[in-house]
Amino acid sequence: VQLVESGGGLVQAGGSLRLSCAASGRTFSRYGMGWFRQGPGKEREFVAGISSSGGSTYYADSVKGRFTISRANAKNTVYLQMNSLKPEDTAAYYCAASSTLYSGRDPAQYDYWGQGTLVTVSS
Repeated sequence: VQLVESGGGLVQAGGSLRLSCAASGRTFSRYGMGWFRQGPGKEREFVAGISSSGGSTYYADSVKGRFTISRANAKNTVYLQMNSLKPEDTAAYYCAASSTLYSGRDPAQYDYWGQGTLVTVSS
């Protein structure tokens, strides 16, 4: 599985962005998916996860109520809608896929990673 993120950019605090992650292959619907981020000088952290069917979602406390993860299996794409952005959301955002259907916060459970897309939130 190859993953390609897009949608990052520069936005003012309070603004919104929607990230997309396009996956190759015909078995996308069998993967649990997650979004992670890594800010300057910080470790990679879990942002959100979604089950293979899209029926279950999980969020980090820091983004709950502001970010929404979704997926369109017919388009082999997972999305991260980010609203009410804050400067502390500035980071490289990565999507990840798990062949074991995992969609939680442990990065070691994911088999495939994208190259990342940069999000910068100005104050």
